[in-house]
Amino acid sequence: MAAWRSGTAKDSAYPAEMFVTASAHYVAVDFVSVGDAGGNLMTMADQVRRAVAWVYKNAASFGGDRERLYLSGHSSGSHLAGVVLVTDWQKDFGLPQDIVKGALLMSGMYDLKPVRLSKRSDYVKFTDEMEQALSTQRHLHRLNTPIILAHGTLESPEFQRQTREFAAAVKAAGKPVQLIVGEGYNHFELPETFGNPYGLTGRAALEQMKLTPGHGPQ
Repeated sequence: MAAWRSGTAKDSAYPAEMFVTASAHYVAVDFVSVGDAGGNLMTMADQVRRAVAWVYKNAASFGGDRERLYLSGHSSGSHLAGVVLVTDWQKDFGLPQDIVKGALLMSGMYDLKPVRLSKRSDYVKFTDEMEQALSTQRHLHRLNTPIILAHGTLESPEFQRQTREFAAAVKAAGKPVQLIVGEGYNHFELPETFGNPYGLTGRAALEQMKLTPGHGPQ
């Protein structure tokens, strides 16, 4: 999902081979664009949360293990994934708080105040409620998932700053976090490494899931 406006699940199918050959299931989630949602990011966040809840509840139907659910995202998809991580699963869905066992977030936005001040406010109808609810960094008390955060050195300064400051905030809160910096990668090159078991983020994801490339669990 580019800037919450474009992209489909099939655009994120490329890492599937790496995960499937490592004995994992791979689920690419489709959700509405912010334009079709009338500028409301809350609608998108709700759809992604419900999709994760569905995977958890129905994992056994496709041979998955609901106790080994991992999440990833890039850019605005990473923002939405971050929101998922601070969901009150017990209150909102009647599910355990720790349904997501780990996450790898690439080049995301974790505080929406700077985003609200940008040109994106032309098509996102920001409100104080939306900014607060969907700024992951402001809800670290609900975070109980180990996170890997990544950005490239050739990305725009704001993507780098958001990633670094979120990593620092998570660490300061005493939560498990790992920061990966991709030397020489721009915003569009970094996610390409996610489909490669020997790529920067692909390798990190498999290690987090305790999977060996092409061989299944370690």
